[in-house]
Amino acid sequence: MNADISVKDLITASYADLPKSQKKIADYILENFDKIPFHNVNELSRLTSSSVASITRFAQRIGMDGYIELREKISLSLQHKIKNKSIFPLFDAKNLKDDTLTAVANLDIQNIGDTLARIDRDHFNRTISRILKARRVYTGGLGISYLLAEILAYQLNQVGVDASVMNHTWNSFPESLVYKDAEDYMILISFPPYSKETIETAKCAGEQSIGFTAITDKHSAPFSFYTDTILTVNSENMLYTNSFSAISVLINAIATECALKNNKRSSRILEKLDKFSKTLDLVLD
Repeated sequence: MNADISVKDLITASYADLPKSQKKIADYILENFDKIPFHNVNELSRLTSSSVASITRFAQRIGMDGYIELREKISLSLQHKIKNKSIFPLFDAKNLKDDTLTAVANLDIQNIGDTLARIDRDHFNRTISRILKARRVYTGGLGISYLLAEILAYQLNQVGVDASVMNHTWNSFPESLVYKDAEDYMILISFPPYSKETIETAKCAGEQSIGFTAITDKHSAPFSFYTDTILTVNSENMLYTNSFSAISVLINAIATECALKNNKRSSRILEKLDKFSKTLDLVLD
């Protein structure tokens, strides 16, 4: 296996061609990545309701000799994260019986901690690099994801990135791709239930060689198969909607890293914004 390709990337790249039975195995591994080193093949067979033979074939399908090698690769990946302080310990509040405000806060802390453990740093750095190289950045999503896309575009503008949110007005998202090309970059956001239009936009973007990062809840999200850059975020909530605490952290981290990587441009933009702000104050006075 190429050392530069992560196990998650290998699974994601093969996912669309996997039989239904093996997709179930892939889903479990992607969603429980940090638990796999502690499961032998028989335990994984029970947890996924799959045969040992299916698990072996799945491992071979993504380029491993078998499940043992797959488990070892995942274990090494997690060890590397720990050495690089990619996993940050947060307190376990599962047994606390508090008021709703405290319970929600504790769940959001858990979401942030799980996201820090799950998110692929190579994919994060790739996103930053492509944002900074792009002629223009477009953020997109529908429903609550539209509001998140709007916040991301605003944050990027504040640090000197030419970014705008994709508005759903007289044309659809896929139709708006007519005015974009390979020099542009997109960040698409979608969480369950996934928007069909976002999925179609991702498909069209792939056909037109327009790069994008997918921000979603898992590597096997339907629109993530059209990109090689995926940022997975935990969004567990006490209600039927998604929680966006961890997503807010990710948005802030993207904007902050863009500012740090291109400090001169960020400082120049901030100076201009401050100048315009002062001018506006004078006019209003």
